[in-house]
Amino acid sequence: MDIQQAIKERHSVRSFTDQPIEGEIKTSLQEEIEACNRESGLNIQLCLDEPKAFGGMRAHYGKFENCKNYIALIGMAGTDEKCGYYGERLVLKAQQLGLNTCWVGMTYSKSKAPCVLNKGEKIQIVIALGYGKTSGKPHRSKDMMHLCKVDGEIADWFKKGMEAAMLAPTAINQQKFIITQNGNTVSAKPLPAFFSKFDIGIVKYHFEIGAGKENFEWA
Repeated sequence: MDIQQAIKERHSVRSFTDQPIEGEIKTSLQEEIEACNRESGLNIQLCLDEPKAFGGMRAHYGKFENCKNYIALIGMAGTDEKCGYYGERLVLKAQQLGLNTCWVGMTYSKSKAPCVLNKGEKIQIVIALGYGKTSGKPHRSKDMMHLCKVDGEIADWFKKGMEAAMLAPTAINQQKFIITQNGNTVSAKPLPAFFSKFDIGIVKYHFEIGAGKENFEWA
């Protein structure tokens, strides 16, 4: 599937089968992670067949079942938005590869994740990964005009960008963001809420895909 279709079909999944991630799927995912690390300066790591991070009561509370694979978004302080942006790039790549995902902020054990951290780095957030027992369900969205401000007539590219942004996963589906258009300049602002700085990176990646990066510039 192309990335536009991946945006439409991606839904959060918390219950996974035992099918391992291997072969070309694993290779393609690792290559995309390495590309994201080169571009972002993050230290994103793929953890496969590792049940300990999602093996305790936190994962049970988060309703995770049989989660043995995940992507750890690792970086210095202040990289929340960057982690969201590049993490969602990996989420959509995984969707294109036939995998299912779920962003996870708290309901896992950081101390049990076998990641190698450089000085000053920490695991900011993770993405549960695998072959889902289901494909998940669509989430409800706020009305578009509650999520954006437009100076003048809404451009077609902006509308398409907003439609993609409205499909972006956000913490507990809160959609705490506002996107503003002024000519061909766009700004995206997180509103006060839990994990909203990660969310705005996710939202911006979706908006770019829908709107087309050639049609606007970020403020």
